[in-house]
Amino acid sequence: MRLLIVCSKNSGKIAPFISDQVEALQQAGMLCDYYCVTGKGWRGYLQNTNALIQKINLFKPNLLHAHFGLSGLLANLQRKVPVVTTYHGSDINLPKVYFFSRICMALSAYNIFVSQKNLQKANLKKRFALIPCGVDTSMFFPLEKENARKELGFDINDKLVLFAGAFTNEVKNPELAQAAVALLPEVKLLELKGYSRSEVALLMNAVDACLMTSHSEGSPQFVKEALACNCPVVSVDVGDVKEQVGDVNGCYIADREAIVLSEALIKVIKANVRIEGTKVIEQKELEQKQVVEKLLKVYSNFIQ
Repeated sequence: MRLLIVCSKNSGKIAPFISDQVEALQQAGMLCDYYCVTGKGWRGYLQNTNALIQKINLFKPNLLHAHFGLSGLLANLQRKVPVVTTYHGSDINLPKVYFFSRICMALSAYNIFVSQKNLQKANLKKRFALIPCGVDTSMFFPLEKENARKELGFDINDKLVLFAGAFTNEVKNPELAQAAVALLPEVKLLELKGYSRSEVALLMNAVDACLMTSHSEGSPQFVKEALACNCPVVSVDVGDVKEQVGDVNGCYIADREAIVLSEALIKVIKANVRIEGTKVIEQKELEQKQVVEKLLKVYSNFIQ
Protein backbone atom coordinates (compact mmCIF):
# COMPACT_ATOMS: atom_id res chain seq x y z
CA MET A 1 0.00 0.00 0.00
CA ARG A 2 1.26 3.44 -0.94
CA LEU A 3 0.69 6.13 1.68
CA LEU A 4 1.27 9.84 1.14
CA ILE A 5 1.76 11.87 4.33
CA VAL A 6 0.56 15.47 4.12
CA CYS A 7 1.96 17.69 6.87
CA SER A 8 3.59 21.02 7.56
CA LYS A 9 7.30 21.74 7.43
CA ASN A 10 6.96 25.43 8.23
CA SER A 11 9.20 25.09 11.28
CA GLY A 12 12.01 23.78 9.08
CA LYS A 13 11.42 20.14 9.97
CA ILE A 14 8.64 17.60 10.22
CA ALA A 15 7.28 17.20 13.76
CA PRO A 16 9.03 14.22 15.42
CA PHE A 17 5.74 12.58 16.45
CA ILE A 18 4.83 12.45 12.74
CA SER A 19 8.20 11.30 11.40
CA ASP A 20 8.52 8.67 14.15
CA GLN A 21 5.09 7.30 13.22
CA VAL A 22 5.91 7.24 9.52
CA GLU A 23 9.18 5.42 10.17
CA ALA A 24 7.29 2.78 12.14
CA LEU A 25 4.74 2.45 9.31
CA GLN A 26 7.58 1.89 6.86
CA GLN A 27 9.02 -0.79 9.11
CA ALA A 28 5.59 -2.45 9.03
CA GLY A 29 5.76 -2.65 5.25
CA MET A 30 4.02 0.54 4.12
CA LEU A 31 5.49 2.45 1.19
CA CYS A 32 5.41 6.06 2.43
CA ASP A 33 6.27 9.45 1.01
CA TYR A 34 5.71 13.02 2.17
CA TYR A 35 4.10 16.13 0.78
CA CYS A 36 5.38 18.91 3.05
CA VAL A 37 3.29 22.07 3.19
CA THR A 38 5.04 25.43 3.09
CA GLY A 39 3.02 28.56 3.79
CA LYS A 40 1.10 29.66 6.85
CA GLY A 41 -2.59 30.23 7.47
CA TRP A 42 -5.38 28.77 5.40
CA ARG A 43 -4.39 30.85 2.38
CA GLY A 44 -0.81 29.61 2.58
CA TYR A 45 -1.98 26.01 2.79
CA LEU A 46 -4.37 26.34 -0.15
CA GLN A 47 -1.57 27.69 -2.32
CA ASN A 48 -0.12 24.16 -2.19
CA THR A 49 -3.07 22.64 -4.05
CA ASN A 50 -1.51 22.28 -7.50
CA ALA A 51 1.81 21.02 -6.14
CA LEU A 52 0.02 18.42 -4.01
CA ILE A 53 -1.99 17.18 -7.00
CA GLN A 54 1.24 16.86 -8.98
CA LYS A 55 2.75 14.84 -6.13
CA ILE A 56 -0.31 12.56 -6.07
CA ASN A 57 -0.11 11.99 -9.82
CA LEU A 58 3.59 11.15 -9.51
CA PHE A 59 3.49 8.95 -6.39
CA LYS A 60 0.06 7.37 -7.05
CA PRO A 61 -0.86 6.73 -3.40
CA ASN A 62 -3.74 4.50 -2.29
CA LEU A 63 -4.39 6.83 0.63
CA LEU A 64 -3.44 10.24 1.99
CA HIS A 65 -2.83 10.64 5.73
CA ALA A 66 -2.91 14.31 6.70
CA HIS A 67 -1.72 15.61 10.06
CA PHE A 68 -3.57 18.63 11.51
CA GLY A 69 -6.81 20.07 10.21
CA LEU A 70 -5.40 22.56 7.70
CA SER A 71 -3.28 19.86 6.07
CA GLY A 72 -6.39 17.69 5.96
CA LEU A 73 -8.40 20.44 4.33
CA LEU A 74 -5.70 20.85 1.68
CA ALA A 75 -5.55 17.08 1.10
CA ASN A 76 -9.32 16.96 0.63
CA LEU A 77 -9.36 19.58 -2.12
CA GLN A 78 -8.74 16.65 -4.44
CA ARG A 79 -11.39 13.93 -4.38
CA LYS A 80 -9.55 11.17 -6.25
CA VAL A 81 -7.70 9.63 -3.30
CA PRO A 82 -9.33 9.09 0.13
CA VAL A 83 -7.97 11.09 3.05
CA VAL A 84 -7.45 10.12 6.69
CA THR A 85 -6.85 13.16 8.91
CA THR A 86 -5.32 13.18 12.39
CA TYR A 87 -6.12 16.17 14.64
CA HIS A 88 -3.40 16.90 17.19
CA GLY A 89 -4.90 19.55 19.45
CA SER A 90 -4.26 23.09 18.25
CA ASP A 91 -6.50 22.42 15.26
CA ILE A 92 -9.35 21.64 17.68
CA ASN A 93 -8.57 24.02 20.56
CA LEU A 94 -8.03 27.23 18.56
CA PRO A 95 -11.41 28.60 17.39
CA LYS A 96 -10.12 30.13 14.14
CA VAL A 97 -8.48 26.87 13.10
CA TYR A 98 -11.31 24.69 14.39
CA PHE A 99 -13.64 26.21 11.79
CA PHE A 100 -11.47 24.74 9.02
CA SER A 101 -11.03 21.48 10.91
CA ARG A 102 -14.81 21.03 10.94
CA ILE A 103 -14.87 21.31 7.16
CA CYS A 104 -12.01 18.82 6.98
CA MET A 105 -13.90 16.35 9.20
CA ALA A 106 -16.86 16.41 6.84
CA LEU A 107 -14.67 15.82 3.79
CA SER A 108 -12.25 13.22 5.19
CA ALA A 109 -12.89 9.54 4.66
CA TYR A 110 -11.81 8.95 8.27
CA ASN A 111 -10.85 11.15 11.23
CA ILE A 112 -8.39 10.34 14.02
CA PHE A 113 -8.18 12.22 17.33
CA VAL A 114 -5.28 11.98 19.75
CA SER A 115 -7.22 12.86 22.92
CA GLN A 116 -10.65 12.14 24.37
CA LYS A 117 -11.25 15.85 25.01
CA ASN A 118 -10.76 16.71 21.35
CA LEU A 119 -12.92 13.79 20.28
CA GLN A 120 -15.73 14.93 22.55
CA LYS A 121 -15.54 18.47 21.22
CA ALA A 122 -15.70 17.24 17.63
CA ASN A 123 -18.79 15.17 18.52
CA LEU A 124 -18.63 13.01 15.41
CA LYS A 125 -21.06 10.12 14.98
CA LYS A 126 -19.15 8.00 12.47
CA ARG A 127 -15.83 7.55 10.63
CA PHE A 128 -13.54 8.32 13.58
CA ALA A 129 -11.15 6.76 16.08
CA LEU A 130 -9.19 7.75 19.17
CA ILE A 131 -5.54 6.93 18.47
CA PRO A 132 -2.88 8.94 20.37
CA CYS A 133 0.57 9.09 18.81
CA GLY A 134 2.81 6.30 20.02
CA VAL A 135 6.18 6.31 21.75
CA ASP A 136 9.29 4.79 20.24
CA THR A 137 10.30 2.64 23.20
CA SER A 138 13.47 1.54 21.42
CA MET A 139 14.68 5.12 21.97
CA PHE A 140 12.72 6.26 25.04
CA PHE A 141 13.37 3.81 27.86
CA PRO A 142 14.70 4.00 31.45
CA LEU A 143 18.39 4.52 32.14
CA GLU A 144 20.28 5.13 35.35
CA LYS A 145 20.11 8.86 36.14
CA GLU A 146 23.81 9.01 37.05
CA ASN A 147 24.85 7.46 33.72
CA ALA A 148 22.60 9.80 31.73
CA ARG A 149 24.02 12.82 33.54
CA LYS A 150 27.58 11.74 32.91
CA GLU A 151 26.88 11.36 29.20
CA LEU A 152 25.34 14.85 29.05
CA GLY A 153 27.99 16.44 31.24
CA PHE A 154 25.64 17.31 34.13
CA ASP A 155 26.68 17.28 37.77
CA ILE A 156 25.14 14.36 39.65
CA ASN A 157 24.09 16.69 42.51
CA ASP A 158 22.32 19.29 40.37
CA LYS A 159 18.56 19.61 40.69
CA LEU A 160 17.25 19.66 37.13
CA VAL A 161 13.80 20.16 35.64
CA LEU A 162 13.12 19.79 31.91
CA PHE A 163 10.63 22.22 30.39
CA ALA A 164 8.26 20.94 27.69
CA GLY A 165 9.59 23.11 24.86
CA ALA A 166 11.50 26.20 23.83
CA PHE A 167 11.24 29.29 26.03
CA THR A 168 10.11 31.21 22.94
CA ASN A 169 7.08 28.96 22.39
CA GLU A 170 4.17 30.96 23.80
CA VAL A 171 1.74 28.02 23.66
CA LYS A 172 3.96 26.15 26.12
CA ASN A 173 3.57 29.04 28.62
CA PRO A 174 7.25 29.30 29.61
CA GLU A 175 6.57 32.29 31.89
CA LEU A 176 4.62 30.12 34.32
CA ALA A 177 7.30 27.43 34.35
CA GLN A 178 10.03 30.00 34.91
CA ALA A 179 8.05 31.64 37.71
CA ALA A 180 7.58 28.29 39.44
CA VAL A 181 11.25 27.34 39.25
CA ALA A 182 12.31 30.85 40.31
CA LEU A 183 10.79 30.00 43.70
CA LEU A 184 13.30 27.14 43.96
CA PRO A 185 16.77 28.78 43.91
CA GLU A 186 18.70 25.51 43.75
CA VAL A 187 16.72 24.14 40.79
CA LYS A 188 17.70 24.66 37.14
CA LEU A 189 15.06 24.78 34.40
CA LEU A 190 16.32 23.30 31.13
CA GLU A 191 14.93 24.44 27.80
CA LEU A 192 13.95 21.68 25.38
CA LYS A 193 15.52 23.14 22.26
CA GLY A 194 18.21 22.08 19.82
CA TYR A 195 18.50 18.46 20.96
CA SER A 196 18.35 15.32 18.83
CA ARG A 197 15.73 12.68 19.64
CA SER A 198 18.31 10.46 21.35
CA GLU A 199 19.52 13.44 23.39
CA VAL A 200 15.94 14.17 24.50
CA ALA A 201 15.69 10.60 25.76
CA LEU A 202 18.94 11.09 27.70
CA LEU A 203 17.63 14.36 29.15
CA MET A 204 14.46 12.72 30.40
CA ASN A 205 16.56 10.10 32.16
CA ALA A 206 18.95 12.70 33.55
CA VAL A 207 16.53 15.25 35.04
CA ASP A 208 14.61 15.06 38.30
CA ALA A 209 11.29 15.99 36.70
CA CYS A 210 9.61 17.01 33.47
CA LEU A 211 7.41 20.12 33.64
CA MET A 212 4.49 21.08 31.41
CA THR A 213 2.60 24.37 31.80
CA SER A 214 1.04 24.70 28.32
CA HIS A 215 -1.99 26.79 27.53
CA SER A 216 -3.18 24.18 25.04
CA GLU A 217 -2.28 20.59 24.11
CA GLY A 218 -3.83 17.56 22.49
CA SER A 219 -1.97 14.45 23.62
CA PRO A 220 1.52 15.81 24.35
CA GLN A 221 4.30 13.51 23.23
CA PHE A 222 6.58 15.11 25.81
CA VAL A 223 4.58 13.56 28.65
CA LYS A 224 4.35 10.10 27.08
CA GLU A 225 8.07 10.04 26.36
CA ALA A 226 8.81 11.09 29.95
CA LEU A 227 6.64 8.20 31.15
CA ALA A 228 8.55 5.80 28.90
CA CYS A 229 11.76 6.96 30.62
CA ASN A 230 10.17 6.60 34.10
CA CYS A 231 10.70 10.33 34.67
CA PRO A 232 8.27 12.05 37.09
CA VAL A 233 5.93 14.54 35.44
CA VAL A 234 4.51 17.74 36.94
CA SER A 235 1.88 19.31 34.73
CA VAL A 236 -1.13 21.55 34.60
CA ASP A 237 -4.40 19.93 33.55
CA VAL A 238 -4.06 20.23 29.79
CA GLY A 239 -4.87 17.91 26.89
CA ASP A 240 -4.98 14.28 28.00
CA VAL A 241 -2.19 14.61 30.60
CA LYS A 242 -4.50 13.82 33.52
CA GLU A 243 -5.61 10.64 31.76
CA GLN A 244 -2.00 9.59 31.26
CA VAL A 245 -0.39 10.48 34.61
CA GLY A 246 -3.22 11.22 37.03
CA ASP A 247 -2.95 7.85 38.80
CA VAL A 248 0.82 7.48 38.60
CA ASN A 249 2.60 7.70 41.97
CA GLY A 250 5.25 10.42 41.82
CA CYS A 251 3.49 12.50 39.16
CA TYR A 252 1.40 15.58 39.91
CA ILE A 253 -1.37 17.51 38.16
CA ALA A 254 -1.23 21.03 39.59
CA ASP A 255 -3.15 24.29 39.34
CA ARG A 256 -1.86 27.01 37.05
CA GLU A 257 -0.10 28.85 39.87
CA ALA A 258 3.65 29.17 40.28
CA ILE A 259 3.58 28.38 44.01
CA VAL A 260 1.51 25.22 43.51
CA LEU A 261 3.74 23.98 40.71
CA SER A 262 6.87 24.71 42.76
CA GLU A 263 5.46 22.73 45.69
CA ALA A 264 4.84 19.76 43.43
CA LEU A 265 8.36 19.99 42.00
CA ILE A 266 9.85 20.04 45.50
CA LYS A 267 7.95 16.86 46.38
CA VAL A 268 9.35 15.13 43.31
CA ILE A 269 12.91 16.32 43.87
CA LYS A 270 12.93 15.40 47.57
CA ALA A 271 11.49 11.95 46.88
CA ASN A 272 14.22 11.33 44.27
CA VAL A 273 12.57 8.19 42.89
CA ARG A 274 11.66 7.14 39.39
CA ILE A 275 8.05 6.37 38.51
CA GLU A 276 6.54 3.24 36.94
CA GLY A 277 5.81 4.99 33.68
CA THR A 278 6.71 2.11 31.40
CA LYS A 279 3.73 0.20 32.82
CA VAL A 280 1.43 3.06 31.82
CA ILE A 281 2.78 3.03 28.25
CA GLU A 282 2.17 -0.70 28.04
CA GLN A 283 -1.25 -0.71 29.69
CA LYS A 284 -2.58 2.18 27.62
CA GLU A 285 -1.20 0.69 24.39
CA LEU A 286 0.96 3.71 23.66
CA GLU A 287 3.97 1.89 22.22
CA GLN A 288 4.60 2.88 18.62
CA LYS A 289 4.10 -0.67 17.34
CA GLN A 290 0.70 -0.88 19.03
CA VAL A 291 -0.37 2.45 17.51
CA VAL A 292 0.80 1.36 14.05
CA GLU A 293 -1.34 -1.77 14.31
CA LYS A 294 -4.39 0.42 14.93
CA LEU A 295 -3.52 2.67 12.02
CA LEU A 296 -3.10 -0.30 9.68
CA LYS A 297 -6.61 -1.45 10.59
CA VAL A 298 -7.93 1.99 9.66
CA TYR A 299 -5.99 1.99 6.39
CA SER A 300 -7.28 -1.51 5.51
CA ASN A 301 -10.74 -0.04 5.00
CA PHE A 302 -9.41 1.80 1.95
CA ILE A 303 -7.56 -1.01 0.24
CA GLN A 304 -9.44 -2.11 -2.88
